[in-house]
Amino acid sequence: MTVTLREMGPVAQVSLRADPADAGLLARIGEALTALPPTVPNTATAATDGEGHVLWLGPDEWLVVATEDAPTEVAAAIEAAVRGAAGDAFLTAVDVSANRVGIEIAGPGAADLLASGCALDLERGLPVGGCAQTLLARANVVLWHVADDPTPVYRALVRPSFVRYLLGWLRDALEA
Repeated sequence: MTVTLREMGPVAQVSLRADPADAGLLARIGEALTALPPTVPNTATAATDGEGHVLWLGPDEWLVVATEDAPTEVAAAIEAAVRGAAGDAFLTAVDVSANRVGIEIAGPGAADLLASGCALDLERGLPVGGCAQTLLARANVVLWHVADDPTPVYRALVRPSFVRYLLGWLRDALEA
């Protein structure tokens, strides 16, 4: 199985909570992020510059993954964009970067490797741009199908205390 594993280390992440029914609010957040928060379950949108993504985690919850901006800057930009939003439409934008570490799983055998430790139907349930909170080798992860061209690329965002375990499990599964 041809797969490469790469520990990405800490990834800039902001937890965003807002009312998905408030289209104006989501539009203001989308302008600030240059990526509209998706309202379709288990999908992700990319910023226009390709440097950030917004992953759907729940009906009123998203994970903003930034590659260049510091998470405090992202949270501040969101809060500035929604200043004056009516009522409880905007709930929070919080830096959660210390909550998860990224592991990149890439190559032609990536889906098969992940399928050996994950109950999701990766072909049908996690197309490119798809994301899901799931278990991978009994570890809670946010699994995200980043690309398929030229080969499949997935990212698993996992709690720091599980990184060694998950990397070890992935390496062992590759050798099996």
